Amino acid sequence: MSRRIVLSVTAGVVVLSGAGAFALAYAGGQPPVLAHNTARYAAPEGDRAGSLAFTTDVTASSGVKNVKVLAWPAKSSFAKKGLTVKEMAAAETAVCKPAGGDTMRCTYKVPITRADAEASPRGLWHVAVLATDKDGDTTLDTKAADFTVV
Repeated sequence: MSRRIVLSVTAGVVVLSGAGAFALAYAGGQPPVLAHNTARYAAPEGDRAGSLAFTTDVTASSGVKNVKVLAWPAKSSFAKKGLTVKEMAAAETAVCKPAGGDTMRCTYKVPITRADAEASPRGLWHVAVLATDKDGDTTLDTKAADFTVV
């Protein structure tokens, strides 16, 4: 091989190795990613309680530490001022189970009594989610999913 080809190949390997190391370092500092968010609301009927169920897939390279969930009416003070990470820290925790790779499937389910349903504002509601990974990085989605209370 000529000297020029050897130098070109060596330079290419050095550049690609550096780019790969940068990509790995960058990927390690990413906050959790939320996907496939769904909310299902069922109003109480007769003697049967209703329920609210929310599911999301959370991907975090360092692992998922916890996922907090809060349902809130669209016509509330949160709509004007917005939810904060600090407020969401006091929300209820979803149950998370492995879903393959760095992904956890997290589910939050709560029963809805007739009294709960009667006291709840009618109309559009949002589900807010705060996902925290084991490195302490967070992702807050204040409108991860919607449902309607009729």
